[in-house]
Amino acid sequence: MASLPDIRFADLDRRPEGVLVILAGKDVSLSKHHSGLREFVEKAATSSRFKGKALAKLDLVSPSVIDVDRLLVIGTHLDREPVEEDWLKLGGTIAAATKGVEKVSVSTAVAGDRPIPPEQAATIAAGMRLRAYEFDRYKTKKKENDEEEAKDKPASAVTILVSDVFGAEKAFEAERALSDGTMLARDLVNEPANVLGPVEYAERAEALKHLGVEVEVLGQSELEALKMHALLGVSQGSPRPPRLVVMRWNGGPEGEQPVAFVGKGVVFDTGGISIKPAGSMDEMKGDMGGSAAVVGVMHALAARKAKVNAIGIIGLVENAVDGNAQRPGDIVTSMSGTTIEVLNTDAEGRLVLADALWYCQDRFKPKFMVNLATLTGAIVVALGNHHAGLFSNNDELADRLFSAGTVSGEKVWRLPLAPEYDKMIEGKFADIKNIGGGRAAGSITAAQFLQRFVNDVPWAHLDIAGTAMGSPSNAYNQSWASGFGVRLLERLVRDHYEAR
Repeated sequence: MASLPDIRFADLDRRPEGVLVILAGKDVSLSKHHSGLREFVEKAATSSRFKGKALAKLDLVSPSVIDVDRLLVIGTHLDREPVEEDWLKLGGTIAAATKGVEKVSVSTAVAGDRPIPPEQAATIAAGMRLRAYEFDRYKTKKKENDEEEAKDKPASAVTILVSDVFGAEKAFEAERALSDGTMLARDLVNEPANVLGPVEYAERAEALKHLGVEVEVLGQSELEALKMHALLGVSQGSPRPPRLVVMRWNGGPEGEQPVAFVGKGVVFDTGGISIKPAGSMDEMKGDMGGSAAVVGVMHALAARKAKVNAIGIIGLVENAVDGNAQRPGDIVTSMSGTTIEVLNTDAEGRLVLADALWYCQDRFKPKFMVNLATLTGAIVVALGNHHAGLFSNNDELADRLFSAGTVSGEKVWRLPLAPEYDKMIEGKFADIKNIGGGRAAGSITAAQFLQRFVNDVPWAHLDIAGTAMGSPSNAYNQSWASGFGVRLLERLVRDHYEAR
């Protein structure tokens, strides 16, 4: 793993060291705190056509007007009120612009002399950490020399200058937990499948015990006893045994209904006998992105001691091909007793989730369930890589997820569920089939399938096939795996379900 910057907070009036980062508003307006720099910065801005637009940079080496190595001016002007993601992007931009630097001082004084609140200063710090993330544990070749390698490393020591040091430090405790959870999810998705099989993945989840999370791992015999034949059918073509991992964080009032998150954890998806084409099949190591988000959010909630009772359940299987693999035309009986015609073995994630969702609602009686899955290519056709698909049987839960996505930057867009689509999954030889009618409404029929296993529990399905892996990089993520879902779900809990 790449090294992360050591981030501290200090008073706004502390003498800056190394590279000084200051923030500019529209038309290069600066805080009165930096009035001595105004003429110098304005002159440089004119020649560089710098207008203070959000994330635009003005880099001034060895300025004569202040005793620092560099002065980096970053624009903050938006035509709207900033949200959480804007501060993440600001932190990521600072991190990218100060690579290879030993010391960085970031002043949070802004135009209009409204000091950035401590929560937003902490989010800037989180953006710096997330931008510094790099999955390089399997690279053995070093840079040609130490100097070249140092240029690619994040700043060693970052001091964020704030008006409320105690408040910023307290807020950063939560942001550190959240960014660590996001990076944990990225790690899990980036890992190759030969390293991270169902058994090894379950062991990674068990590491959450050190945060106070109760972790229970169910193996082949326990799953057979529970009659989870939908999940087991996916696994039967692989020599690597399945696992169902149950994570419990008890941070809320005793006896209060938990919130629940359920994740698809197909550690590698060949498509089974309905085998995928060779092109980009290597990316199917990321078909467990939904489960990674669940592990990441459970880490975040536990690490910041969230006042909520939360359940995380992940179904871990490998969809492989051998003589024992599930065949198109097979019929399996799920834990709920619903029979399923398997018409396409590449529509396997919904089979795993069918049993995991039923188990969750039956055992834990949660306030709501949100499942996450890299479920369909159809959602990428519909929404591209910037929004996850949202399906729900509950308007309040759907609205809260939409709002959480808008704030956190992990955006979702709601698509319909309706009886007309439900008819498309009615089976010819069994109760239901695992695909709809050809290419039409593929993401919707997958969601209709899942809805059969939630009863009346408020539920939402997030299809994150376009956002969990291979999504466009941004100011705070340069990784193939994004960790999508962790910030979204943590924001949902923080805003609506945490004890005050």
